[in-house]
Amino acid sequence: SRVSACCTHPILSGPAVERITSSELDELVVTNTVPLSEDAAACSKIRQLSIAELLAETMRRIYNKESVSSLFY
Repeated sequence: SRVSACCTHPILSGPAVERITSSELDELVVTNTVPLSEDAAACSKIRQLSIAELLAETMRRIYNKESVSSLFY
């Protein structure tokens, strides 16, 4: 089986990347809300997803006074 984890704001400080690399974790999925360090970006276990489209659609809906709740379920 695979072990995956996710986080919204990847503040990977200190030995975090080293610990992820040496862990049993297969993949850590993060968003691009915080820039990754060079070490984190180079780590094969870390996959960064863009939230640009979601953020843009959320802003559009708020501007047009539309519901945003359907974006999140």
